[in-house]
Amino acid sequence: MSDIARLQRVLLGLVLLLTALDAAWWLLAGFHLDAPAYGRLAALSLGLAGAGIYYQERRREPQIAAMLLGTAFLIQFSAAASVLNYMLIPVAGPRIDGLLAAADAALGFDWYAVMLAMAQRPLLNLVFFNVYNLVLPEIALLLVALAWSGRTGQVYRFCLALAAGALAAIFFWAAFPSFGAMSLHGFAPDIAARLTLAVTTQYGQDLAALLKNGPGFISPADMRGLIGFPSYHGVLALIVTWYGWNLRGLRWPLIVLNAGVLISTPVQGGHHMVDVLAAFPVAALALALAGEWRRVRNRAQMPGLVNRMRNLTIQLRKNGLFRAMPAHAARQSRTAD
Repeated sequence: MSDIARLQRVLLGLVLLLTALDAAWWLLAGFHLDAPAYGRLAALSLGLAGAGIYYQERRREPQIAAMLLGTAFLIQFSAAASVLNYMLIPVAGPRIDGLLAAADAALGFDWYAVMLAMAQRPLLNLVFFNVYNLVLPEIALLLVALAWSGRTGQVYRFCLALAAGALAAIFFWAAFPSFGAMSLHGFAPDIAARLTLAVTTQYGQDLAALLKNGPGFISPADMRGLIGFPSYHGVLALIVTWYGWNLRGLRWPLIVLNAGVLISTPVQGGHHMVDVLAAFPVAALALALAGEWRRVRNRAQMPGLVNRMRNLTIQLRKNGLFRAMPAHAARQSRTAD
């Protein structure tokens, strides 16, 4: 079985398992779920998957197939993972926002003071707002760019890394839920009026109420990002940067944009600073689960793909000058002499 076929099977098995888990939990626990809306998303995903299989098997165009199959996976996985996150609310562990705020304080980071400073810098805050909201478009762009450049295997690894990062964040959150620094604070009306934010302190308080009162009606039309620690926005930024590294036209724009995403996440995402720091090990774990470390190691071990340092030696020439030459050539020269 080829590596691409194996990755496709892993992605298919993962999304089917997650969807089946959601469906079983919904039926057994009686959650109030917007089934028609999720059914439409599933139908869209199936349609894209069918088109992808057609382009792969009949048209023999793996780039287009990878774009379609990757998009199909991300649509269905995102829907199934967000439903699972909501269904975990009733069984979630004790909230840890207080501990995370204490960790921030130990690092010398004062979220509330930073927000007050941002209220005095509306232009910078607007830049942060726009950069923070570019992560999802970046994912779509990168998926197309990887496929278009012929890196079809990387398309599937990219999807797998995004899924692994999401599941790691979801299950950690289920054990130790948190909603970010925004859930612990409020602003005076004049301060709030000067802040352009992707999520507000009221949003954070609404999330905390969900933990207390239960998920209520679960619908894609009103789906909220529940996870505070680790920051999944930060995980996404790091994974996108990793997979964009080998795309020359996108490498530096993605590095700059996602550095901005990480910097802006405490402000625009309402996160503790430690939420963002935790994104780094989670992203590393996601990349490892997607097989990236093994792939890089295998490439490093392949002849011709590594810039190996040649063993050099210094040899005295007859005219009194020195020259550096490969050690084996020096030995041959001495033998000839």
